[in-house]
Amino acid sequence: MTTRSFLFLLAAAPPGGSTELLARAAAEQLTPGTAQRWLDLTEHRLPDFQDSRHGAEPWPEQENEALLHEATLAATDLVIASPLYWYSLSSYAKRYLDYWSRWLRTPDPEFRAKMSGRTLWGITAMAHAEEEVALPLELTLNHTAAYMGMRFGGVLLGHGTRPGQVLEDEQALTRAKTFFATQARPARFPYASEQAR
Repeated sequence: MTTRSFLFLLAAAPPGGSTELLARAAAEQLTPGTAQRWLDLTEHRLPDFQDSRHGAEPWPEQENEALLHEATLAATDLVIASPLYWYSLSSYAKRYLDYWSRWLRTPDPEFRAKMSGRTLWGITAMAHAEEEVALPLELTLNHTAAYMGMRFGGVLLGHGTRPGQVLEDEQALTRAKTFFATQARPARFPYASEQAR
């Protein structure tokens, strides 16, 4: 059995908000000794992604890029902890995923193959009581995992607008206790699921 190691990518400003608190509540339930690495994407910022795949000049490596690339490949489980911003991921989280497009070709053309079989998870705090408004965020993560041949563990949703308010969401805290214990399924695009029927 593969030893699990978790990379938690915090994608909210300021730090210590409801999404981070919910992520830490879920992480507390991991088996003692499970490797955890926490990186704040607001502290390890990436500049706006420039797609240079078809350009004459390659885009040089950016500050923090090597750190995030190495940390990504070192983890069996990647957790994107992003508040629900305009019904999807924060710009910090989206920019990080944009860099995956670069990593598919450089510095490691085997990036996609290496990511296959790992698990992607999402954690988000949101103002809406209706959880279906977070579907765009969930689909973004699911489709990313499907493209990479990864598993998708789903999204842990909590409610709260003020810092710390998510700790009043008893339902979210209950779900956090077993979130990482659930069996993550291989991610599939919706059309692939329909074709399999």
